[in-house]
Amino acid sequence: PGQDAQVDWGEAIAVIAGERVTIQLFVLRLCFSHHTFAMAFPTQRQEAFFDGHVHAFRFIGGVPHRISYDNLSTAVRKVLTGHTRIEQTAFITFRSHYLFASHFCTVGEGHEKGQVEHGVGYVRRNFLVPIPELASFAALNAHLLAACEEDRARTVHGEEEPIATLWQQELPLLRPHPAHDLPCCVTVQATRTPYSQVIFETNRYSVPVDQGGAQLTVRAYPFLIEVLDRDQVLARHPRSYGREQDRFDPLHYLPLLAQRPGAFEHATPIRRWRETWPDCYTTLLERLRQRDGDGPGLRTFIAVLQLHQQYAAPLIAQAITEALALGVLHVDGIRLCLHQLQESEASPPSLDLTHQPELAQVGTQPLSLACYDQLLTGGL
Repeated sequence: PGQDAQVDWGEAIAVIAGERVTIQLFVLRLCFSHHTFAMAFPTQRQEAFFDGHVHAFRFIGGVPHRISYDNLSTAVRKVLTGHTRIEQTAFITFRSHYLFASHFCTVGEGHEKGQVEHGVGYVRRNFLVPIPELASFAALNAHLLAACEEDRARTVHGEEEPIATLWQQELPLLRPHPAHDLPCCVTVQATRTPYSQVIFETNRYSVPVDQGGAQLTVRAYPFLIEVLDRDQVLARHPRSYGREQDRFDPLHYLPLLAQRPGAFEHATPIRRWRETWPDCYTTLLERLRQRDGDGPGLRTFIAVLQLHQQYAAPLIAQAITEALALGVLHVDGIRLCLHQLQESEASPPSLDLTHQPELAQVGTQPLSLACYDQLLTGGL
């Protein structure tokens, strides 16, 4: 128990955000208990390979002492005789951090890790049939995680106890999870473009126009892109796996548009944002233009949009709606509405009078107003 696990990749079909896609299934299975973990990725790249391990270790409650693999290029740089391999440097670093040994199957002998190969098929047949239709990879992986949890109740053919019982025997024998995880990302240097973007694998990601220098660092995780200036994170975007795609955060361009409001209507990040923003934004912009004119009205509206850097979008929409109803068409008034909304959401905690019960009735007993009757009769 706790000694061995096997890892393999497989493919399956899912509908993500309305699009039928081929997903890559990372599957890890503990050999003793048959406890299985599955996670879906867009690719089988090294950052996904490592990320699958990290999530699996959290799910199974520790790190197996040894994990068996095929001769994956993400782990193996060169195949030598027998089971000897020259491993990828990044994989050696990863193994050393989590303290597990690797074992590689003989070339062409995938049956040597037959448990997990059966596990990939089991996941595909039982967790992904019928074809799931979900909004995102995050939703798909939540579905897979729940299915893996339910699978603990199953008793595998040939075993006398369910997976959950056998897994409990393994738990204390797994290596403890490290205090911190190794970042599962590819790190590259990038130059900011004239449009305040960085390019990674042909795709363009926006960066705040007023932050950072010309040379920046990109960290590419399986589902996330981070852009940094030294140790400061400037931007985060969902990772794109297509080609020549743009990922904009419109807030990144607001400081520049405040100086050049004439570019507001034609700026691509703003045009895309306008397709989805609430109707109250359009109403506010129209009223500001009617009252102040195009230039000043736009500047005020851009200042309102910059409130997104401090407040959640639903709260801003609610504050704008209230401000419009009150006829308030300036930033400070909308900010005041935001403060009032926040105060109404945060009710003060009750005072704990457990150790002073004599104070519990203070302020709650009825007050006599008879003394004020003297004022009616000319007293005092």
